[in-house]
Amino acid sequence: MQDLFESDEKQKEMSEDTSAPLAARMRPRTLDEFVGQQHILAQGKLLRRAIEADRLPSVIFSGPPGTGKTTLAYVIAEMTHSTFIRLSGVESNVAEMRRVIAAATNRRRTSGKKTIVFVDEIHHFNKAQQDILLPDVESGNLRLIGATTYNPFFYVNSALVSRSQVFQLEPLRVEDLGELIDRALIDAERGLGKYRVKMDDAAKRHLAKISDGDARKCLNALEIGVLTTPAEADGLIHFTVAVAEQSIQQKAVVYDRAGDAHYDTISAFIKSMRASDEKGAIYWLAKMLHAGEDSRFIARRIVIFASEDVGLADPEALPLAIAAQHAVEFVGMPEARIPLAHATSYMCRAKKNREAYEALGAATEEIESEQTERVPEKLKNKHFPVNPEK
Repeated sequence: MQDLFESDEKQKEMSEDTSAPLAARMRPRTLDEFVGQQHILAQGKLLRRAIEADRLPSVIFSGPPGTGKTTLAYVIAEMTHSTFIRLSGVESNVAEMRRVIAAATNRRRTSGKKTIVFVDEIHHFNKAQQDILLPDVESGNLRLIGATTYNPFFYVNSALVSRSQVFQLEPLRVEDLGELIDRALIDAERGLGKYRVKMDDAAKRHLAKISDGDARKCLNALEIGVLTTPAEADGLIHFTVAVAEQSIQQKAVVYDRAGDAHYDTISAFIKSMRASDEKGAIYWLAKMLHAGEDSRFIARRIVIFASEDVGLADPEALPLAIAAQHAVEFVGMPEARIPLAHATSYMCRAKKNREAYEALGAATEEIESEQTERVPEKLKNKHFPVNPEK
């Protein structure tokens, strides 16, 4: 039985190791302990039914950090009594993958035991590495569970995606993180239950809110706060808002300049300007700049907005947007954020008129769908003589 539960024993050892981070010790061991992701794990949902019936195909979990991708893979291996092998998309090489595949094939042939190969950050595998998995995934020699923070439809081999079920994990809600905090404070075996901690509701909410849906970040901040806060005279550790702020230090903005967050955030920025929501537009602008977005990209989007959405309602909008773009090129960051904020506020306050943009779209559609009209005689160029011989 050692081979069957080899990786599960390592996971168990980590959960019982008091020197391991709190987030590792508090990993859920069953689906009932799993917090969040009810859109895919609630009773009756496809993923839960497949796990409980042991009919799970190869899957790819996509989602932000700290949402439970790795934990869910461990839970699946435990519930399906599968050998669990973990590979890293960053560190694993072709030779290691071939050894894992050969062992999984032999295990299935000799004992019928199933193998789950978990590939963390699978998007880092090149095409050749991903192609190695294809035959054995298709034949059932192993079940693949891939995890990625990127969109798998863009960053994972399409052949591998087509042989897998893709599930999107969402950032945990503030309420979900609050539940994890409560569990950790009560659990004396794996959590912080052996400490006498009085946590203010405001502190718990701040910690949960500022963690941006990341359970790992939330629990590890909780642990450092508890372990570094001196106990009061009665032995009670008072976890206040001030302790929470010190524990988590700075909010880490979840933003990927090449992925979904990039497009979602710029979309929110444009739609806020369109709705004349100045506060919202400035917020999304600040998020993009804080995350390191290219200021020139933001300036280009403002120029487009000035002509597309403000248009004829305010002819000064386009010159101002172009001036802001030139200012961004001239001064650079960090000062470039000032003309960007100036232009953003102007676009929010300006009246909107999309008539020119919509007229162009209608004309383009007509040209593409109907016969192209000839230029009328009265509109032709008449500067040359009709009969040059006379």
